[in-house]
Amino acid sequence: MLKLIMAQSNLTLKGGAERVVLKIAQHYKASIYTIEYDKDKTFEEFKDLDINVMGKGVLSKLLPYGRVSQGLNYGISFYNLKLKEDYDVINAHMVPSHWIRNNNERVLWYVHTPFRDVYDLYEFRMRLKKFYQKPVHWAGIRAVRSIDQKVVKSIEGILSNSMNTRSRIVKYYGRRDSTVLNGGIEHEKYSDNGSEKYFLYPARFSPNKRQEYTIDAFRLFEKKMQGYKLLLVGPVSKDKAYYDYYLRIAEEAKKSSAIKILRDVDDEKLRDLYSRCTAVLYTPVNEDYGLVPLEAMASSKPIIAVNEGGPKETVENGKTGFLVDSEQEMADKMASVAEDPQLANELGRNGRKNVVERYSWEVFFREFDKHLKKVSKRG
Repeated sequence: MLKLIMAQSNLTLKGGAERVVLKIAQHYKASIYTIEYDKDKTFEEFKDLDINVMGKGVLSKLLPYGRVSQGLNYGISFYNLKLKEDYDVINAHMVPSHWIRNNNERVLWYVHTPFRDVYDLYEFRMRLKKFYQKPVHWAGIRAVRSIDQKVVKSIEGILSNSMNTRSRIVKYYGRRDSTVLNGGIEHEKYSDNGSEKYFLYPARFSPNKRQEYTIDAFRLFEKKMQGYKLLLVGPVSKDKAYYDYYLRIAEEAKKSSAIKILRDVDDEKLRDLYSRCTAVLYTPVNEDYGLVPLEAMASSKPIIAVNEGGPKETVENGKTGFLVDSEQEMADKMASVAEDPQLANELGRNGRKNVVERYSWEVFFREFDKHLKKVSKRG
């Protein structure tokens, strides 16, 4: 088996990217280099793997914890890292772990998302800055973009988790040689245990995940039907920007006794919540890929997602769920599955069949191994 080294920016949450990193590391018995590791916040199986925590650099120790210090630490650490141990190939994941290519060869980058803050979300982030922060942000982003472009030109192989991500790689890096390889799912761990009166949106609390959209849709739905709940389930980052967003969402949730927030839910509990909901909602901003629709379908539940980004590739509108263009349309589709259990069951059955046939880990590793070998020194 190939000697694989993995690079991942942090292991501090239970997200889709962390799940993919875990599965690959387990499959290849790989060593993982990361900046931050919180064994209590991410998947517990990481404790059985070889985790190399690089920690804080000198500069980041002088700055208060936040997006700036975190970004500087991550970027500088991976950019300067020179691996001493022998390996066949390096598999990089979340940005800026791919900067490990600066001092190390044979890198296969599995792109969950490019540097969105640097590219397509630049204007969005800039609008959130106070006027005196804008010049510094402008200069910093240009410096990061310059380094990023240089590093990516040298990377030997690129995989994209979706067509949406691949299109961003073409747009921002000019590289047309990336191959799309969707992440897998352990569909055998998911089940359908009936339909209780609640809608589920599982995602970390972040402006990108747009929980306010889901809340607005639920309030419109409540005008038609009463007796249902909305569960917002996901981890909360200690980063101030994300934590402030969570506080704002928490205040909105308090306005309705039907809206509940559940933090730090383990895998077993989350699968249980999937198994008993009426439908799963998904409202991120132009998500690169997104495992939530697959997890919903694996649970034989209808998925109602925004008609943008990754869900457009995984959700078959009207067959496995619905793609919607507004909060009102989402509310209408919520009412449709609530009023018609037969429709909800049909969508769920179709979704389960779709996941089993197309998104298994067996399919993933069959293709992933081919690309590792192309990049490796044995290839």
